Amino acid sequence: MPEPLYRVHKLWKRFPDGTEALKDINLEITEGTCILIAGSNGSGKTLLMKTLVGLVEPSEGLILYRGQPLKDVITQVRQSVGLVFQDADAQIIGETVADDVAFGPKNKGVRGRVLSDQVDEILRRLELYTKKDVPPRRLSGGEKRRLAVAGILAMGGTTVIMDEPFANLDYPGVVQVLQLIHQLKKEKKTILVLTHELEKVLGLADRLVILHRGSICDDGEPELVLNRLKPEYGIRDPRQHYDSVEDCTWLRS
Repeated sequence: MPEPLYRVHKLWKRFPDGTEALKDINLEITEGTCILIAGSNGSGKTLLMKTLVGLVEPSEGLILYRGQPLKDVITQVRQSVGLVFQDADAQIIGETVADDVAFGPKNKGVRGRVLSDQVDEILRRLELYTKKDVPPRRLSGGEKRRLAVAGILAMGGTTVIMDEPFANLDYPGVVQVLQLIHQLKKEKKTILVLTHELEKVLGLADRLVILHRGSICDDGEPELVLNRLKPEYGIRDPRQHYDSVEDCTWLRS
């Protein structure tokens, strides 16, 4: 079997006051899959996301990226793995959409026609080309999340981690994000979606992980995990409103 993209083994995070925020996390992430990490607010989703990219140091345990300790390949990880935060405005850097996407490549020394062609190609892929000269803060919520992913792809990113990507979005915004996830799946990117809103996105997932009070309570094929869902997890089973797990999405073909 190929080496997992990530292997997390017995990961703990304790805060100085004694709070155990992550408890004995064991997780493997296969390249090219779409994984939902579901949990109620305060379950530890965002904290786990930050440990995967080295923004938070675990108290104990091991994180391997492509078989290497995370700390030894942290530069590679930060170029290959991109985060889309719940507050998309916090990630805006450039004065225009094009400037924002160009920021990362420019820092890597890309200049001139090569840079402009690269930015234009990514903006076309993510359907933002017509907004290239628009100030990013004038974009809709869904477009801002697309812009964040455009910046990740411009840096050569192959893994996208989205933290509550549907928060504060109206219906068109949710659909825009779902179209983006669908596109990334077609491009064989690795996608982690951290959410408590399964009804919007579950149909796009290859795997469902349940995080509750800092612990992984279940992990596997979405339908099998839903069959074992417990009320205390604070996650609603969306199947009561749909014919199948595959239909559990607001994205319509």
